[in-house]
Amino acid sequence: MNAPSSNTMRAITQSRYGDADVLDLAKIPVPSIASDEVLVKVHAAGLDRGTEHLLTGKPYAMRLAVGLRRPKQPVPGRDVAGTVAAVGSSVTRFAVGDEVYGVAPGSFAEFAVGKERKLAHKPANLSFAEAAVVPVSAGTALRAVEHVGHLEALQSVLVLGASGGVGSYAVQIAKAIGAEVTGASSTSKRDFVRSLGADHVIDYTQQDFADGSRRYDLILDIAGNPSLTRLRRALTPRGTAVFVGGENAGSLLGMGRQVRGVLVSPFLRQRLVLLPTRESAEDYDRLTELIEAGKVTPRLDDTYPLEDAAEAVRRLERGEIQGKVAITV
Repeated sequence: MNAPSSNTMRAITQSRYGDADVLDLAKIPVPSIASDEVLVKVHAAGLDRGTEHLLTGKPYAMRLAVGLRRPKQPVPGRDVAGTVAAVGSSVTRFAVGDEVYGVAPGSFAEFAVGKERKLAHKPANLSFAEAAVVPVSAGTALRAVEHVGHLEALQSVLVLGASGGVGSYAVQIAKAIGAEVTGASSTSKRDFVRSLGADHVIDYTQQDFADGSRRYDLILDIAGNPSLTRLRRALTPRGTAVFVGGENAGSLLGMGRQVRGVLVSPFLRQRLVLLPTRESAEDYDRLTELIEAGKVTPRLDDTYPLEDAAEAVRRLERGEIQGKVAITV
C-alpha cells in the first residue's frame, strides 16, 4: 500500500467535552489502518447533529460508549469524501486514487480511516464538498423512509425537521418514491423546504401538525420533542411514526419518550418505532443511484476551511443552517 509523504497531519481535536470552544487545530500522527480499512485523504468532511452530540457528550448516557470523562476519539467528524491514500491487505473494493465517500471517524483532519464496508465510490456528479454532506444524514433518511418506514407511492408522509440535514434528504427521498410530502419547519425556512420538493409546508411556529386537519401514513420524528399523544393524533389508524432523533429531550438519556413509544407500540394498531443505527456501503451505493439520477441533491449551505471548523459548529448550535455544511481540507 502507498502511504502519506509525512507521518503527521493537521486535525481538529478536542481534549474534553463542551461546545465549539473546546476545538483546537493541532498536528497529530497520521492514523494507521487495519487489514479491512482504508486510509482516506480527506478533501471534505460533513457536519451533522451526531457530531455535535459527540462534541458535547450529551445525552450523558452516550458517554458509556464514547468516553466517560473525555472523548475516546479526539478528532471529531464522521462524514468524509476524499481519495484513497492506502488500503488494507484484505480490501478489494478500492484502490489508491479512487474517489470515495462514506463514514470515517475523525474526518476533521487531513487523513481519516474508514472501514471498507462503510465507504462507497463518490457520485460522479458531486464535488467533494457536496459528497461529504451525504453519508450520515442521507443514509439516516434513507433507512427511515424506506427500510423502517416502508413508505410507498401515493402514501402521505410528514417530515418534522424538514430543513435540517436528515430532513432535507428525507423530503427528497420520499418524493422520489412518489409520496405526498409535508415538511415542517420554522418561518424563515419554509421556502427552502418547498425548494426540496415538499407538496405542503407547515410553519410549526404558527400551525399545529396534530390539529386533526390531516393524518399521515408515515411521520418522521426528526426534530423537536412532540408528545406521543400528538404524534398518534396525526397518524392514520395504521400509520407509522419513526423516531429518528429529537432535540431538547433531556441531557441524561434523551430518549425517554422514544422508549415509551416502543414499549406501547405492540398494543396499538399504529407503529411507533426507533430507527436503528447503521452505516453501510449498500446504503451509500443506493444513494449514489438516486443522486446520479437527479432525484436527490445535497443542499450545501456553506463550506468552511479546517481551521474554521469551530465557527461551522457554532452555526449548527444556533440553528442557522439550512441543509448541511462541509469542512474542507
